[in-house]
Amino acid sequence: MSAAEVTGAVLGADGLRRCGWGDSSDDYRVYHDTEWGRPVHGDQALFERISLEAFQSGLSWITILRRREGFRAAFAGFEIAKVAAYGPEDAERLLQDEGIIRNRAKIAATVANAKAALELPEGGLDELVWRFAGDPARPAPRTLGEVPAVTPESTALAKELKKHGFRFVGPTTAYALMQACGLVDDHLADCHARGQRPR
Repeated sequence: MSAAEVTGAVLGADGLRRCGWGDSSDDYRVYHDTEWGRPVHGDQALFERISLEAFQSGLSWITILRRREGFRAAFAGFEIAKVAAYGPEDAERLLQDEGIIRNRAKIAATVANAKAALELPEGGLDELVWRFAGDPARPAPRTLGEVPAVTPESTALAKELKKHGFRFVGPTTAYALMQACGLVDDHLADCHARGQRPR
């Protein structure tokens, strides 16, 4: 049985307890402590997160995290209007870009999702996504095994995004987005970052 299963979190070399995955590398430690689970607002910021979660599908998050700056460069800082204007020549350019994951379907989905984001009604992506925030009073998970992969809210969010033309946004990807963007707080009960997200 691992330390995470026994205690719900691991004690880092810095003396802080954190979710087991959040202490497995320096990249994860910084991401866990400063970003994961904290509320993200704004259409551009949420579009970036949706795009990165879609590229992560089938891969480890660390692979995406370590290429994040490459993704930002390749996709114009995730400015929605700029990405929506990408054409076939941009897709071919991106397929040659070693700074990102070169997957034709995911590149096409990112461009399609930018176009879909532009077509959203007033309130945009921010309002759409945050409509599905989880119950803040939900009990804190004590072990990683208690953290769900899918919830009714993530299933509903995925369905709503797909209704608006978004791709690569199934219920599991939608839940990962919700965790990363602070719609739910899935830091473990004895993790130092639990409950530290600003409201």
